Amino acid sequence: MTSYETAVLAAKAISGKIGLDIQVIEIRDITVIADYMVIATGNSSTHVKALADEVEYQLDKAGISVSHIEGHRSDTWILLDYVDVIVNVFSEEAREFYDLDRLWQDGKPVDLTGIVD
Repeated sequence: MTSYETAVLAAKAISGKIGLDIQVIEIRDITVIADYMVIATGNSSTHVKALADEVEYQLDKAGISVSHIEGHRSDTWILLDYVDVIVNVFSEEAREFYDLDRLWQDGKPVDLTGIVD
């Protein structure tokens, strides 16, 4: 599976659990840390955890294992590192505070029309 397909699968998993403001940004041309950054918001600490768990479950089912997880005990931000794809699930407040959308604004947004609801 390509890094694009992994990022899209993560976005679909988040969408399936009603994640909010899902963004996939291609960052391969501006950094070496990953090819894609997935950013999404949950509406509560329980929702943030459920979204991260669903991404991990769906990608694991597709044969893609998470390399590293940060913040799983946190109720505001969970990061799932899939080497070429980094998935960030935030609470609304944390997303606004860390503002990764602005940080990665030089990346190329992936059009998710027809991919996620």
